[in-house]
Amino acid sequence: MERLLLVAGLTALIHLINTVIYAVRVAGVRTGRPATAMSIFNVVFLLSSTANMIQGPLMATIVEGTILAAGTLAAREQALAGLAQHIRLVLAAATLGTLLGFLGQRAFAHFFAAGVALFEQVGGSVPRLVCLLLCRPRWAGQLARRHALPYPPAVRPHDPPGRLPRGFLALNVLVTGIFTTGVLSALYAGALYPDYRASATMLASLVNGIAQVLFATVVDPTAARLTDHALQGQRPFADVQRMAFHLAATRLAGTVLAQFIFLPAAYLIRFVAVLIT
Repeated sequence: MERLLLVAGLTALIHLINTVIYAVRVAGVRTGRPATAMSIFNVVFLLSSTANMIQGPLMATIVEGTILAAGTLAAREQALAGLAQHIRLVLAAATLGTLLGFLGQRAFAHFFAAGVALFEQVGGSVPRLVCLLLCRPRWAGQLARRHALPYPPAVRPHDPPGRLPRGFLALNVLVTGIFTTGVLSALYAGALYPDYRASATMLASLVNGIAQVLFATVVDPTAARLTDHALQGQRPFADVQRMAFHLAATRLAGTVLAQFIFLPAAYLIRFVAVLIT
């Protein structure tokens, strides 16, 4: 159980950080330095990458333990049912992490805007910036507040998407749902058919690859275009705030969607694994 809770905690952290990227766009436009804001975010993203490297193998060991513990048919069915509940707990942790990122959008935008101001003060050195935040956090906070720009009112939950394309918001729900459950569904497919679990696990990259194509060709370019238009003065800053709000909201909906597509995706992966072997 401790291992499962650790996996859930790491999953929540990963999805929290992945949701924060929308606040980075807001901070980048507000400060006029989107590249610097993204560079600072990459330092934070190292936490997500490290958590992902730990979370994946830990989840795999939980699945392997389920496979090895299942002796009789009845025991196997009971073990699979328990594994499914464990995976749903991990998916719920992904929703929780995304929710925290969604609720903290404005605070994170302030954080990265302040980070840009501090980055300029320390001469563009990330190691020096990290040392400043760790060794002199109070002084760093005062300096950041002195140089950070004030923010307009935050987007409210009932604000409509406005001029944002509805299609890419809907697609963000689907892409997030696939990303959230892709590896977990593949692991569960391997537990359903242990003889083909290596093939099933490798198919996770194919599933996530489809989502990556949709993200890289539709979602991200549209968000980048809206951000560029705001930087060039063709759109108001409020549109970027609205975009970040609704992207985070649709990402949250995507993690909920993952709960519904988890089992169908697992059975589909199992079918393909059997088909190609």
